[in-house]
Order: sequence, then structure tokens, then C-alpha cells
Amino acid sequence: MNRENKVVIAGIGGSLRNGSFSKKVLEKARKLMPEGSSLQLADISSIPIFNADHLREPSAPVVDFRNLIDHSDGFLIVTPEYNYSVPGYLKNAIDWASVPNNVFAKKIGAIMSSSTGMIGGARAQYHLRQSFVFLDARILNRPEVIINFVDKKINEMGEFVDEIAEKFMRDLLNNLVFEVKNQKSLAR
Repeated sequence: MNRENKVVIAGIGGSLRNGSFSKKVLEKARKLMPEGSSLQLADISSIPIFNADHLREPSAPVVDFRNLIDHSDGFLIVTPEYNYSVPGYLKNAIDWASVPNNVFAKKIGAIMSSSTGMIGGARAQYHLRQSFVFLDARILNRPEVIINFVDKKINEMGEFVDEIAEKFMRDLLNNLVFEVKNQKSLAR
């Protein structure tokens, strides 16, 4: 399949911790991608703290992250919730990608959240959605993928396993790829 027909989605994990639950959910999402699409994972672990003094000569990790978003057809974020909001380093990466030219503009994205608590990271999702309104990205609203008690859904091999969540994940990924294909066909 040539690149023109293949849908490439940038996958962004909201946790830096080795073995993080968000990374495990992101890896599951990679396996659930619809045929004709792929999930390319971003590494935000080396992105420095945002400083507008460095916009003219951003570091290599910033350039790599921006290029991944810019050259993808859409994006997926999987995030935990820290203190009722988005982890600072995820927001930091998004800030770097938004200036001087916003590589998220006009992109279609999706958000999933996971947490060891009852609410499953829902508040972080809502804060991300607010940021992306300003960034002129279109975030899919349905289905919402909010995974609570994620620590109980990791098998002995360290993989995320939850049939109900996987169904919602699959539906959201199918919707994301469908919407991206529609956008690509309209752009031709």
C-alpha cells in the first residue's frame, strides 16, 4: 500500500515512567489500529521545558516531535491525570508543537485516558480538549475512552487487557481513521 492511501497517526503518551499504564494502553492501541493505518509513537521524554527564547533553534527532540505531528494524518493522545489535569510534560510538548507555526492546526485527533482511580483520567481529557479547541484541531468526541482502575487491567506479561475498553478503543480508532480518510479525500 502506498503512503498516499495509508493513514499515519502520531501516538503521544502522556506519561514518562517506564512501564507506565498510558504507554501500555498506547501499545494496545497500536495493535488495534484498523487495516491500512499505523500508529507512530512519539518520544516526548527529552523535550526541554518550553522557552520562547529557543524558538528559532529548537532542540532535536522538539524538531523530531514537531515533524512527527506535521507529517502524520492525525494524532492520538493517551494520558493519565495528575492533580485533576494534564501532566506538565505532555502540555509542554503540546506547547512546543504549537509555535511558531501550529502543527496541530486542522489535524483530527483522539484522546484516551487511564488512571488507577475511579474517574479514569476524565478531567485530564477535558483539559486537553480545551487546549485543542484553541489549537484548531478537531478532537473526536465519541466514543470516550476513559479507563479507570487501569492497574487492575494489566496481565502477567505487562500488557493492557480489558475487553470492554478494547471495544471502545477499537471504535474510537476506527472513527479516527475514517475521519482522517474523509479529510484526505476532500483535500484532493
